[in-house]
Amino acid sequence: MCGIVAFKGDQNKTSKVIFDGLKLLEYRGYDSCGIGVIDENKIKAFKWKGRVRKTEKRFNETKIKSSIAVGHTRWATHGEPNDINAHPIISFHKEFAVVHNGIIENYKELKKVLSEKGYKFYTETDTEILVNFIELCVSNSNNIDKGISYALSRLEGAFGIVLIKKSDPEIMYAARKGSPLAFGKKGKNFFIASDATPIIEYTKKIIYLDNGQLLKINKNEFEVLDFELNKVPKKFKKVDVELQKVELGNYETYMLKEIMKQPDSLSQTMLGRIKDDKITLGGIQSYTKPLLNTKRIIIIGCGTSWHAGLVAEYFFEKYLKVPVEVEYASEFRYRFPIINEGDVVFVISQSGETADTLEATRIAKKKGAVVLGIVNAVGSSIARLTDEGCYLHAGPEIGVASTKAFTSQLMVLLMIGVKAAFLKKNISEKKYHKMISELKRIPNKIKEVLKSEKEIKKISKKIFKKNHSLFLGRGNNFPVALEGALKLKEISYIHAEGYPAAEMKHGPIALIDKEMPVIVICTKSDEYDKMISNIREVGSRNAIVIGVIDKENEHVKDYLDFSIIVPSTSKDFTPIINQIPLQLLAYHCAVLRGCDVDKPRNLAKSVTVE
Repeated sequence: MCGIVAFKGDQNKTSKVIFDGLKLLEYRGYDSCGIGVIDENKIKAFKWKGRVRKTEKRFNETKIKSSIAVGHTRWATHGEPNDINAHPIISFHKEFAVVHNGIIENYKELKKVLSEKGYKFYTETDTEILVNFIELCVSNSNNIDKGISYALSRLEGAFGIVLIKKSDPEIMYAARKGSPLAFGKKGKNFFIASDATPIIEYTKKIIYLDNGQLLKINKNEFEVLDFELNKVPKKFKKVDVELQKVELGNYETYMLKEIMKQPDSLSQTMLGRIKDDKITLGGIQSYTKPLLNTKRIIIIGCGTSWHAGLVAEYFFEKYLKVPVEVEYASEFRYRFPIINEGDVVFVISQSGETADTLEATRIAKKKGAVVLGIVNAVGSSIARLTDEGCYLHAGPEIGVASTKAFTSQLMVLLMIGVKAAFLKKNISEKKYHKMISELKRIPNKIKEVLKSEKEIKKISKKIFKKNHSLFLGRGNNFPVALEGALKLKEISYIHAEGYPAAEMKHGPIALIDKEMPVIVICTKSDEYDKMISNIREVGSRNAIVIGVIDKENEHVKDYLDFSIIVPSTSKDFTPIINQIPLQLLAYHCAVLRGCDVDKPRNLAKSVTVE
């Protein structure tokens, strides 16, 4: 889950291209950063543990200018985060340098081969094995193309790499097997990156490498080859991606800004899709008939996106009257999933690059399903691979823990469900318009919730020193409990679990004592009375009980230690509103504990490796 930026061209632009690009990709990894250049007939690597700005400052102090460079921001998979394990990695004989995203699964076997040839190793990374193996294969073949071709054919696992060679500074190679790479060219300047974002400032004409493809740049020319060195015809395609420079403004962190801006992001998600009390979803227009006629829906995602799918499951089964299965992408891809003709599969991913979800998409398509994507990143791999889909239009989400992308995912899924239910005649026209009116009110209702931030911060002060917590919900708010727990553990490192409230009696209630905060979602619903019983159960065992309630049931405060009141809405749409106070609760607990909420330890925004 690393970010790669590489450049060949005007030496006056090199460091700016690399470091500006790495800042845009830092969501992919931020435990270390590095840049490698060819200078004075040597490959020189400058790399340190820490953020991009640190490396940029120290590199710029060298005053080095080079016409070729590779850059990298790392999320560690092999080897702890430190200066030595940071990329680029230079080969044993100092001939090659590589930046790498992915995991080489057969590195132990290759390391044995290299050891027998006298190679020594200085890092704990699989990347060092990769670059040394390439160096060995090139040396044995006396032909760089054939040597690289042979080496790539022997690598097992997933990788996106960019390679430079000391003795030929006019050559740069990039190869992909699993991990995405984008390529752009403007005049005599060449750009390579993990996605299009660092490139579009210079050109919007992009080539995306497919699996098993090798890009070779030589002087002012380039060609795309397969791993057997056969030429592959590729054309630049214009991508409709706007580079949105995100500033903090008056906010302390990006996460807080993204929480507070959700009325705007949800309005953007609805813009052009809800108009004149009608829902128009152009992104899936061509697949309306398969969606209406399907006998089964499968929803695939990871983490927060999986939780969004669970909310949709409740809504789709209620109003579309078809069975819905929600699958972890990481499990789906390693099972033998039964997909029937006519099944519709939704894949959900904020980044559109999640490795497990991407592979699940390929499997579903191969088995003949209609696959529809719900992603935020325009031009991402999942957006290109799916049959059709809907963009969230939530804007860039910088904080690693998803907030506004989650609520926009819910909004898109709910709009799809409302429109499909109406077209299937499962709801009346009156109900259809009533639902649309309620969806349109949600941004303003979230504004009301956000006004409670100071009260939520006070509640956070009562629980931030606790080491464990439970989140309870019922019905379509059970996934809200799961997501609330995930947010708290992601950014505050407090152990938290989400449960269906009725399951407390089947084991977890044994954990309840005065040191256990229990956060309950108890807005008006069909399960409302049962939820009150669950509140009484945990309260009688001395738990610290915090409730999210609405104005229709303020009397529930009598059973709570602390309450957060949210505006009332249709029970079908409560998950969007009820998630907001849980995001703020997690945020303030994390800040009080001194955690870096935008860059939580061990996490990356885009999970591009297994």
